[in-house]
Amino acid sequence: MQSLTEENYLKSIYGLAQKPAEKITPTALAASMCVNAASVVDMIKKLTDKKLINYDKHKGVKLTTLGSKIAIDIVRKHRLWEVFLADKLGYSWDVVHDIAEQLEHTKHQELANRLDKFLGYPEFDPHGDPIPNAHGQLPATANVLLSEIEAGKTCQVTAVKDTSAVFLQYLEQLSVGIRTKLKVIEKIAFDGSMIIQIGKANRTTVSKKFAENLFVA
Repeated sequence: MQSLTEENYLKSIYGLAQKPAEKITPTALAASMCVNAASVVDMIKKLTDKKLINYDKHKGVKLTTLGSKIAIDIVRKHRLWEVFLADKLGYSWDVVHDIAEQLEHTKHQELANRLDKFLGYPEFDPHGDPIPNAHGQLPATANVLLSEIEAGKTCQVTAVKDTSAVFLQYLEQLSVGIRTKLKVIEKIAFDGSMIIQIGKANRTTVSKKFAENLFVA
């Protein structure tokens, strides 16, 4: 049985592993968990002893098969709870993450399967992140960043890279959500900002940082 802290570490390692070609170092893990390096070193030893991770200073931290299974299960529960909170209880997408952080550690295994069935087997959470199914498989995605879209092209919002409350609230102010249609009117060479059309009428200028934190298809 894993402690809540151990589960959070496994989930964090899983998240870091989704970034291509990046070695998961203790420093990167400490930054992700917002803890000091000494705490990470102690936890790496504990998780290694439990055969949940492998660690090599040249290859970094990697989940074992068992560690990966546990991490995916936590991620699945987290994202299912986010869907439930948003779709069934009416919570806004900028607050569901923190609540789901508490609910994801529920130990009753059958609960996640029943919740999945109740929600109609959703493939994506309110932020557009893919939800693993009962077998740990993720739905196919074909997302690119808004910053990669050429001027004149139309696209649709599929996910947000930055799920911080302040960014999600900013998106709400602009009436931008999952499945919102955007058209890139102009790309400003000077600073990478963009003029976009939101929906059918609203035009606004967004920063390069904005465009690099929104996934579209």
